[in-house]
Amino acid sequence: MTPPTATGTTAAGLVAPYDVEAVRADFPVLSRTVNGHPLVYLDNASSTHKPVQVLDAERRFLEQHYANVHRGVHTLSQEATDRYETARERIARFIGAQHDEVVFTKNGTEAYNLVAYAMSNAATSGPEAERFRLGPGDEVVVTEMEHHSNLVPWQMLCQRTGATLKWFSLTDEGRLDLSTIDEVITERTRLVAFVHTSNILGTTNPVDVITARARQVGALTLLDAAQSVPHTPVDVRALGVDLLVATGHKLLGPTGIGLLWGRRELLAAMPPFLGGGSMIETVSMAGSTYAPPPERFEAGTPVISQAIGLAAACDYLDAVGLERVSAWEMALTARALDGLRSVEGVRIIGPDTTEMRGSAVSFVLDGVHPHDVGQSLDELGIAVRVGHHCAAPVCRRYAVPATTRASFYLYNTAAEVDALVEGLGRVKAFWGA
Repeated sequence: MTPPTATGTTAAGLVAPYDVEAVRADFPVLSRTVNGHPLVYLDNASSTHKPVQVLDAERRFLEQHYANVHRGVHTLSQEATDRYETARERIARFIGAQHDEVVFTKNGTEAYNLVAYAMSNAATSGPEAERFRLGPGDEVVVTEMEHHSNLVPWQMLCQRTGATLKWFSLTDEGRLDLSTIDEVITERTRLVAFVHTSNILGTTNPVDVITARARQVGALTLLDAAQSVPHTPVDVRALGVDLLVATGHKLLGPTGIGLLWGRRELLAAMPPFLGGGSMIETVSMAGSTYAPPPERFEAGTPVISQAIGLAAACDYLDAVGLERVSAWEMALTARALDGLRSVEGVRIIGPDTTEMRGSAVSFVLDGVHPHDVGQSLDELGIAVRVGHHCAAPVCRRYAVPATTRASFYLYNTAAEVDALVEGLGRVKAFWGA
C-alpha cells in the first residue's frame, strides 16, 4: 500500500493527519448501507474491519502456497513455512520484539490461559520453572477494570493452586486507585496481570508505575495490550513488562489469531500448555522432551494463513503510521466526548477527557436501557456495542446494568462522530427520555 501522506479536511471540519477517505476506500464494507442509511461502524473495540490488502494476502497464500508448516520437504510446505515464519518476524517487529519471542495463539484469551496453565504445570516441572510456581500464601494481582479474559483465568489459577487473588479498585473517575499499591503488590505477589487500555472505560494505565513496584518485589508482569497495540506504537522492551498479549482481529487482521510475547529467558523456562505434535523435541513411550519457544507453545497445526494476514495488517498500519492514527483517534474521541456532554441525560462512564485514555467511550442515557439505545442507533445505520463488554465488575462498580460503547479507529470520520451524537438526540426523543 502507498502510504497516504496527504491530510484531509473532513466534512465536519477536523483536519486529519492522513487521507482518511483513501483509507476508507480500502475497506469495502464501509460503502454499504444498513437500514437505508450509510454504515457508521463504531464497534472497533470489539473487532475491526479488514482492508483489501489483508484479505488479498491471506487469499494469495491459500490459493498458491498453502501446505502444513515445519513438516514437509516438498515445495509447497517449504514455501508455507517460509511465509509463516516471515510473518512472525514481521509481527514481532511491529511490537519491538525478536521473532522467537512471539507465540501465536488462536486469540488473546488463549494466550492468558496459556500462561495460567503453564503456571499450574510448573508444580510438576523442573527447577527451571520455579519462578512460575504458585501455592498457598502466594498472590496474583489484577485490576477491577480487566476484561474477563484477563480475570477469569487467574481466578481459576488461584483455585487450582491455593494462591490468593487481589486487585486494584477503581476511582469515581474511572482510573485505577494506586494509593495502596504497596499493600496490593507485596512480597507475596508472584504475578501482576493488568490492562494497558481498558476496553470499557477507555482508561490508559501507568504501566511504568505498576511495573516498577512489581520489580521491587520480584513479581512477573503481564500486560493486556489488546486495546493499545492496534492504536498506538508499542515497544515491548520500553514498556518493561515480562509478558504481553494482543489479538489480531482488533488490529485489522483475521480472526483466529492472537499473540503472546514474552522475554526470551522466561519463555525458555515456562512449561508447555498443550501437548501434541510440533511442540516436542523427542518422544518415547516413557516420556517426552519439548521444543524451545515459540514452537513449545504451538501444539498442532498452527494459525498459518491468519499469521500471514496479520503480518499484512502490520504493513498496512505502518504505512499509515500509528502515530498519525493515534492523533486522529484522539481528535475524534475529544469530539465525541464534547458531543456526548451536550446531550442531556448522557453520563460518560470513564475518563471524560483525552488524557491517558484510548478511543473507546462508554456511556448511559438516563431512562433508556443500553440495549434499546443500541437497537435504535442501528436503525439509523450506526453500529455501537452494548452490554457489559466482558467487564462486568466495572458495570457493578458504577451501578449500571450495561453501557453503550462507541469506539473509533483509523477509518472513522468526524462526520460519523456527529452522526452518533445526532442519533442519540433522536433516540432520546423517541423514548421520551
